[in-house]
Amino acid sequence: MEKSKSPAGLLDAIRYFADQDRALAFMAAIRWPDGNVRCPTCGGTELSFLSTRRLWKCKNNHPRRQFSIKVGTIMEDSPVGLDKWLPAMWLIVNCKNGISSYELARGLKVTQTTAWFMLHRLRLAMQSGSFDKMSGHVEADETFIGGRARFMHKDKRAKKIKGTGGVGSGKAAVMGLLERHGPGSHSTVRVKVVPNVRRATLQAELKSNVERGANLYTDALASYRGLDMDYVHQVIDHAECYAKGTVHTNGMENFWSLLKRAIKGTYVSVEPFHLFRYLDEQAFRFNQRKHKQGDGGRFVAALQQIVGRRLTFKALTGGDGVLAPT
Repeated sequence: MEKSKSPAGLLDAIRYFADQDRALAFMAAIRWPDGNVRCPTCGGTELSFLSTRRLWKCKNNHPRRQFSIKVGTIMEDSPVGLDKWLPAMWLIVNCKNGISSYELARGLKVTQTTAWFMLHRLRLAMQSGSFDKMSGHVEADETFIGGRARFMHKDKRAKKIKGTGGVGSGKAAVMGLLERHGPGSHSTVRVKVVPNVRRATLQAELKSNVERGANLYTDALASYRGLDMDYVHQVIDHAECYAKGTVHTNGMENFWSLLKRAIKGTYVSVEPFHLFRYLDEQAFRFNQRKHKQGDGGRFVAALQQIVGRRLTFKALTGGDGVLAPT
């Protein structure tokens, strides 16, 4: 199939992918950039194309010889067409504050449950991990995500709120690391839900993700004490000021602001069970924000990560079929 050019904007994407054959050609070019379509079961390249059904058929004798472009991707077993999947991907990777399942359902003319399931599968494609450690100048910070106590019903508040807040008060702890940009580059982040903000937890995450000898900037939280042996550790006390030259955590604070704006303004209520998925979404957009090809480049970068990832409805809901409202 002929390789297709990426659309330049949302309107272009909607028009472009409305043609099923064009959408299929685009996805095939993304999945098999060398032009050789391969069977997801045996890896064979001797295939025939069933144009009336938009399926390939492998000539080798094995189960599931016929397959679609969705097999082996986040879209597998989905009855929703590429004309809806691809605009949905465009929206989630390019909308700064994300898009709710209700809004997506109205736009695509699908049920809210379908839109919710689609968005979580798309977030799986936006998940990225690296074995490379951060180096240079790195900021470390932590925050808490969750509802405010004063907005809870008194019965719910009595069950969740213990002590003065933080973990154990209905909020989830999240740790973030930001590698500051160098010449011609931009800063990138890694974020993770952690069980608590104690010294052992935070310092273990730091040592797993940051090279020894790096310049490390944190606030005055006691959990960061004792890092001087491994890092050039400098502390900014927010009770005094927020920056002393290059000593600050303003980069991570900026990311927390973007994250909480999306969660509170767009998603409103996020279950702790799913929080890591929303972190993946926001981190992807942040790290890809200055892609050389702009919106289209971010779109393609996410699509290149859809293969080999599968998320079933049972796994997403924990087997109980309970949905989150966003």
